[in-house]
Amino acid sequence: MKYEIILFDVDDTLFDFGKSEKQALHKTFTEFGLPTGLFDYEVAYQEISKVLWGDLENGLITITDLGIERFKRLFLSHELEINAEAFSSAYLKHLGNKTHLVQGAVELCENLSGYRMAIITNGFTDVQKSRIEGSPLCNLFEHIIISEEVGFQKPEKEIFDHAFSKLQIKDKEKVLIVGDSLTSDIRGGMNYGIDTCWFNPHGKETKLGIEPTYEIQELKDLLKIVG
Repeated sequence: MKYEIILFDVDDTLFDFGKSEKQALHKTFTEFGLPTGLFDYEVAYQEISKVLWGDLENGLITITDLGIERFKRLFLSHELEINAEAFSSAYLKHLGNKTHLVQGAVELCENLSGYRMAIITNGFTDVQKSRIEGSPLCNLFEHIIISEEVGFQKPEKEIFDHAFSKLQIKDKEKVLIVGDSLTSDIRGGMNYGIDTCWFNPHGKETKLGIEPTYEIQELKDLLKIVG
C-alpha cells in the first residue's frame, strides 16, 4: 500500500463541530441568562471567530487568547456586560462534552485499522482530548497532537515536525493528511511535502492556489484512495 500513516484533522472532518458548537453555545448563553443568545448573536459570533481562527493560522494570536478574545469582541460590539473569560471557560467545558461525529467516521476509522493513524488538530487541549476520549474513536489513534499543547498550529511546519517526531516517521511519501480546511490542513500538508486529501462535503471551490492531492465528499471515499 502506498500510505502507511494517516493524519486526521478533527473538527468538521471526523467530528461534527457545527452541531457541537451550537449546542455548547446555547447551553452557555442560557447559563448566563440569555436563552435566545444563540439566535441573537450566532451570526456575529461566527464572523468574529472566522477572523480570529485565520489570525491563529497566520501566527497572529495564540489559541488561549483566541478563546477569550472572540467573546470579548462579541460582547463589546453588542454592549453586553458579560465576563468574556468566565463565558469562554463555561463554553469550552460544555464543548468538551459534545462528541457528535461526522457520518461514516467510525466505520472509516475501523476499516483503516491496518494503518497507523494519528490526530493533528488546531484546538484546545482539554476540549479535544475530552471529545475524542468520550467518543467511539477513543482507542483508534496512535497519537493525538493538539496545537495548544504543542505550541504551534497548522499550517506551521513545527506542528508537523512534532507529529513526525512522535510517530518516528522517516518517509514523507508514506503519509497522508486528511482534513476539511484548505488553509490549515491542505496548505500545511503541501508546504511540508506530504500528500493531502481534502474532505469537501459541501462541494466548495479550491482557492488561493491550494490544490490537494485528492478530494472527497464522503469519508468512505478515502478507502478508495488508500486501499
